Amino acid sequence: MKSHCTRLAPLALALALAACSGSPTRPDSSSHDLPDLHAAPAVRVAEAFMTPSMREHEVDSVAAWPTPTGETWLIATAKASNQLVVYDGDTGALLRTVGSPGDKPGQFQRPNGIAVYGDLVFVVERDNQRVQILRLPAFEPVTTFGNGELLSPYGLWLRELTPDTLELLVTDSFMADFRTELVPPLDDLDGRVKRYRIAMGGEVPRATLQGQFGDTTPAGALRMVESIAGDPAHDRLLIAEEDVRVGTTLREYRMDGSYTGRNLPPERFQAQAEGVALWACADGSGYWITADQSTERTVFHVFDRADLTFRGSFAGNTVSLTDGIWLHSVATRRFPYGVLYAAHDDQGAGAFDWRDIASALSLRRDCAAP
Repeated sequence: MKSHCTRLAPLALALALAACSGSPTRPDSSSHDLPDLHAAPAVRVAEAFMTPSMREHEVDSVAAWPTPTGETWLIATAKASNQLVVYDGDTGALLRTVGSPGDKPGQFQRPNGIAVYGDLVFVVERDNQRVQILRLPAFEPVTTFGNGELLSPYGLWLRELTPDTLELLVTDSFMADFRTELVPPLDDLDGRVKRYRIAMGGEVPRATLQGQFGDTTPAGALRMVESIAGDPAHDRLLIAEEDVRVGTTLREYRMDGSYTGRNLPPERFQAQAEGVALWACADGSGYWITADQSTERTVFHVFDRADLTFRGSFAGNTVSLTDGIWLHSVATRRFPYGVLYAAHDDQGAGAFDWRDIASALSLRRDCAAP
């Protein structure tokens, strides 16, 4: 999520924040931020590829899909052109665009968050106030839901509850006044995340709103929210707080939607906390990868999956102003140990070979490694 208050250089930003009306108060000391015990600078990890530059699309979020023929597609939401952009996930080459502006099935208005489950792609549309499901590889419209329930949806995360049931969480960053980014009163922030149950057993998935959540204390409230990801094995949700006026970070919630009272170290995020993804092993170990959306180069911070201790930071040669990220942890033709895809400066995406990330930060290359 970008705004006139978050694209400025640090000095200009400090001067401009006073002009952003509706600035909430800074959280009190009742929140317990995780200590940032390591202060090593970001190491350089070169991108494996960059997609073609197409700024007219305003690319936001990305997701990967392994095709039945063994290829990998990288699918990106394009907010300005109201389309999906499809790239080759091994080379970055442009394959096609999908959709057009509108509110009919197969059309989009300000598509933002995206996720893939099986042969289904879920797309959040901010200005259509809905989630649309399409079937791959033809991007055939399947169904939509959320109208009348979602006000200004941005991000999403889904998980399988049973083979026939999914749970989908959608962030809803409605404002009291979008022109000035006036955040609603704290008591109105209890609906920042909507929870849906999706029945997959029939011919068409059926989505039912199960509830909503969001902390309403100064310390735990989600004032500007977009990216969200979960880890049921550790009863954890990480949700990006993007409002730099209160200190941008990722807040730790439980799966039931309650705030734990902890945040990732806010001093580590110098620009704006954005994308978040999980590299997970069956034994409960792994890593969280988070994106700090800098105008020069995005800095990716890595934290331990189990206890959220800081493991290191890296940045590419080019990727900057990252919104969404997608960690594709299965092998592709080019990336035998997986790949991290990251949106780049509204104009495309970059790819980081997991082997390069693991080597640079002394992380595990696969779950079998010690």
